[in-house]
Amino acid sequence: MVTGNIFHCRKNSWPPEEYISRNTLQLFDFDSAAPPKHAWRRRLNSHANILKEFSVTFKEAIKMVRLGIRLWSYIREEASHGRKAPIDPFTRESCKPSASQGVPLGGMGSGSISRGFRGEFRQWQIVPGTCDSSPVMANQFSIFVSRDGGNKKYASVLAPGQHEGLGKASDEGISSWGWNLSGQHSTYHALFPRSWTIYDGEPDPDLKVSCRQISPFIPHNYRDSSLPAAVFVYTLVNTGKERAKVSLLFTWANSIGGVSHLSGDHVNEPFIGEDGVSGVLLHHKTAKGNPPVTFAVAACETQNVNVTVLPCFGLTEGSSVTAKEMWGKMMQDGQFDRENFNCGQSMPSSPGEMLCAAVSASAWVEPHGRCTVAFALAWSSPKIKFLKGSSYHRRYTKFYGTSERAAQNLVHDALTNYKRWEEEIEKWQSPILNDERLPEW
Repeated sequence: MVTGNIFHCRKNSWPPEEYISRNTLQLFDFDSAAPPKHAWRRRLNSHANILKEFSVTFKEAIKMVRLGIRLWSYIREEASHGRKAPIDPFTRESCKPSASQGVPLGGMGSGSISRGFRGEFRQWQIVPGTCDSSPVMANQFSIFVSRDGGNKKYASVLAPGQHEGLGKASDEGISSWGWNLSGQHSTYHALFPRSWTIYDGEPDPDLKVSCRQISPFIPHNYRDSSLPAAVFVYTLVNTGKERAKVSLLFTWANSIGGVSHLSGDHVNEPFIGEDGVSGVLLHHKTAKGNPPVTFAVAACETQNVNVTVLPCFGLTEGSSVTAKEMWGKMMQDGQFDRENFNCGQSMPSSPGEMLCAAVSASAWVEPHGRCTVAFALAWSSPKIKFLKGSSYHRRYTKFYGTSERAAQNLVHDALTNYKRWEEEIEKWQSPILNDERLPEW
């Protein structure tokens, strides 16, 4: 009896009420929009501490000398053949774990893109043996809100902090965007393989926003769990007295991290798919003979949600459309021109040029009304080539083939199946999360 009471009163390290108001939690208490009770939480304006590497005592070091010599010999032998050892404790890696990370994107064996709790896309590991931890800052979600006939407007990148070069009048890149989010009233909640970001009245004080990130990591479902795809479901709640036009923007660079965008010959292409799924394909030509990668960024058009695209924009003066001009168009109209879907493939990018794409989804939200907007990201890299020369096709190609256009089918299926994914994830996790006999950890 005493034991039961102890378990019943178990401590919750991160109670949601300490991070979000009860009223906001109640507003999102439908369609999985509210973060779960058991989650790892951070405020968006908090800063990630640098993780300390473990150290060993002198006695432990003496015991590990023989192992160290064997490892060192192996690493040198691999290097003599032009290969990199998979385990190398003597070299500082660029992709060591950091406290800024959040729930990663995609399924198993599909390559990896991580996403930090502040919203940045980082830890690029799509090509085996390569990893770049730096975020690609052009990859962002942004929001544009217009009320009262356009007299009240709010616009912001949905990530806190100021970007380098912010405020330079001559800047044509992403520094010209609205980096207005303080993050003080926005929180991140992680419970693998999903995460929730709640914007509690930022940047519009009368708009509550929940962004739910879902990846197909499902027990006993090896088909869907192999998919290189993720969905971002935005739930919008208008607590104001006026209807609001809300436009969400998803921008993506034709890059696989680091300086890969600078190699040139990358191509973007808009598409209109089935079931209202529309977006842009970004065909990336990888360097050093690695297999190409095609990204797809898309949103789902519904009766209330209008999807438009800008297939190409650049970050420097001289681009056909600059990042600054793209932002200005969204500020003014909240959407792009429908004719952009007829553009066809872009001209290949020049060396040194970053080619980006944008997908906008806009909707009217009535006073005290709700609306759901869903985006998806997928990447098709069918063939993986390992450092020792072996090549294999990733598992998802059994179901989607090896065409670079598989990315379009992947985002379609992600946007039409994510609700089923969530049902299976909750069915898997609920018995453990609700078991009062288990300790919190």
